[in-house]
Amino acid sequence: MDPERPIRQEPFSSNALRLTGREWLTAAAFFAAVAIALPTVWRGIERFDPGPDYRIPYGLSEDYWLFDRYGRAVSDRGRILLIGDSFVWGQFVDSNETLTHHLNDRAGEERFANLGLDGAYPIALEGLIRHYGRSIRGRDVILHLNLLWLSSPEADLQVETVVRFNHPRLVSQFVGRIPCYQASLSSRVGVLLEWTRHLRGTGFENSDLPHWTLDHPYTLPLPRILPGSGGLGDDRHPGVRPREEGGRPLQGLPWVELESSRQWRAFLKLVDLLRARGNRVVVMTGPLNEHLLDLESRGTYRRLLEEAVSRLQRMGLDVWEAPLLPAALYADTSHPLDEGYDLLADGLWRYLMATEEGLPADHQDRETTARLIR
Repeated sequence: MDPERPIRQEPFSSNALRLTGREWLTAAAFFAAVAIALPTVWRGIERFDPGPDYRIPYGLSEDYWLFDRYGRAVSDRGRILLIGDSFVWGQFVDSNETLTHHLNDRAGEERFANLGLDGAYPIALEGLIRHYGRSIRGRDVILHLNLLWLSSPEADLQVETVVRFNHPRLVSQFVGRIPCYQASLSSRVGVLLEWTRHLRGTGFENSDLPHWTLDHPYTLPLPRILPGSGGLGDDRHPGVRPREEGGRPLQGLPWVELESSRQWRAFLKLVDLLRARGNRVVVMTGPLNEHLLDLESRGTYRRLLEEAVSRLQRMGLDVWEAPLLPAALYADTSHPLDEGYDLLADGLWRYLMATEEGLPADHQDRETTARLIR
């Protein structure tokens, strides 16, 4: 070799295998086909038979592929679907103590399905139903409106600083900027591979395969994803405890007005989306634990609630305003305990029966409210 002859540098010469442009296209097409086909095939392989009182397990709260599958199952069975946040899901109660359970108890059959998602909020719910609730069409839907998400600029995702919040993969990734959401491009693109998160949650304890194999060096990964090996059952939110009675100062919350609220706009978009898909929507509001609010904050909340209900009624929606429960029946600011859900189910059931039979039902059943609070 001539030592003075310059060495020609080949691009990517350190790689053991180099692909031509055509080979790259072939590889991309292959992986795209696998990514599209496998989730559909997996539905036929993995056993999933949700029974009465089923809800998305807390440990799989971010498994939106499972939510999509559950939505398909209950929609095919003609259930009335309850959609909302942790209030519907039942953060402080077992699955047989939720609002859905008590409604089914009054119906005498499995007529209602719990599509609540722990930690969700209107912006996330709108993304969830848009992308993972396509099967929810032509159904009766009870949609919960929780104004607690308007209780501060942080809860409304209005602040400019980075804020950690639940379900970031459900917010818009590329359109409609949310200032406090500053995920990397790779994280945003990774949202498209939702089915892989299902396998991580059910087979690998919400860890990716490389890290899981390091933690379990003597365990074969394949049996973890075989049918019947995953955890699709119900579990309760770990570590939550009802608040202690007494001794807590009243809260003064910096409420966000409806006109400037991101969460309220998202809720209206969700209503429009559900109705555009042929669903009959009944909105249930509250019941926020007003016992914990100071006088000014309570007055602002009631004004916002009145404005929201008026707007929804003008849209032609049936609205049931859940009554304020006795203080002892709340676990915290917005979550009832078992007996609280039981009382709410009684009032909601009566309202649904009245509207179904064409009876003149007031949007706020005052007699039921008085009876429940006593």
